[in-house]
Amino acid sequence: MKKVRLSVAGAGLIGYRHIEEIQKNPGCELVSIVDPHPPKKIAGLGDNAGLAATASVPVFSSLDEMLGQDTPDGVILATPNQLHAEQALACIRAGVPVFIEKPVAHTVAEGVRVCEAAEAAGVKVLVGHHRRHSPILHKVVEVVQSGILGQIVGVIGSAVFYKPDSDGYYDGPNAWRRAPGGGPILINLIHEIGNLRAMVGEIVAVQAFTSNATRGFEVEDTAAINFRFANGALGSFLLSDAAGCPKSWEQTSQENLQYPTYPDEDCYTIIGNRGSLAVPTMRLKYYRQDNDRSWYKPFVCETLPVERKDPLAEQIAHFAAVIRGEAEPLVSARDGLQNLRVTEAVVEAAKHGSVVATV
Repeated sequence: MKKVRLSVAGAGLIGYRHIEEIQKNPGCELVSIVDPHPPKKIAGLGDNAGLAATASVPVFSSLDEMLGQDTPDGVILATPNQLHAEQALACIRAGVPVFIEKPVAHTVAEGVRVCEAAEAAGVKVLVGHHRRHSPILHKVVEVVQSGILGQIVGVIGSAVFYKPDSDGYYDGPNAWRRAPGGGPILINLIHEIGNLRAMVGEIVAVQAFTSNATRGFEVEDTAAINFRFANGALGSFLLSDAAGCPKSWEQTSQENLQYPTYPDEDCYTIIGNRGSLAVPTMRLKYYRQDNDRSWYKPFVCETLPVERKDPLAEQIAHFAAVIRGEAEPLVSARDGLQNLRVTEAVVEAAKHGSVVATV
């Protein structure tokens, strides 16, 4: 099988991880790195010029420079959010499939431009919502679609964790995280939106309350959110980056070894009229017979087996398959745009205290 030739734009933390996964994948080849400031330190792991030398690939100072000298089979954009749309449009004009780290763009309007351009040109776009490549999430979707839970009634979810005070996360060049735009809604919630849409269905309306009472920053540290889904299900979600609690995907899924994990904890419970599924422990409870459902009756209780793989590795393999024409993007530009639209609707709902439609 011919290797897929990939270029990575943005040699920061997530760019470095994509480079690692490309180098591990026998079906992929790293052919260049794009970064305007070589040598640039990469999270204490070295500089991108040194990384490129090790990989025997050139470093270009701009995407246009790279596309003018070489046309890879695909480009991964791991650059700052505000650059995503223009850089994606440059790849689309060059006819090069592009993998855009989430979000698809920094605003919904810019995301629409990317979608329309990609569709008009027939260029494949994959958006980097990496959790959608998790075998755990695939299993959840399979269980819901099997019908064992019955009609979906609702979902209870959380992403509650404590971002550190002492490692500069909120200070110096990162002080923007204390201001509007730097809170957990715009930084973290978009991951959860992608998961909820995959597990339960389209979100059609949102309500939200926010608070900054714990950290006292200008931006929120906590949000309580309600969702209405197109299938009639409802959802409640607690989000906080100031919470001493492990009920988050990172601390329960056991997929990212940087985080300590707690195998008895869950971050979602999907509830139907016949049963429920706790995620990611995969503890399933359901009534054996439809005509014998009652809170006086015991559930059949099972723990479903689950496979664990690194979603970032699976995502790179999937992008290669998309480029080869073997698969359609699991998270298309339109999917990424809808995740962004729902996230922005939560911001609007919290700001005005109203119900905001997302379709």
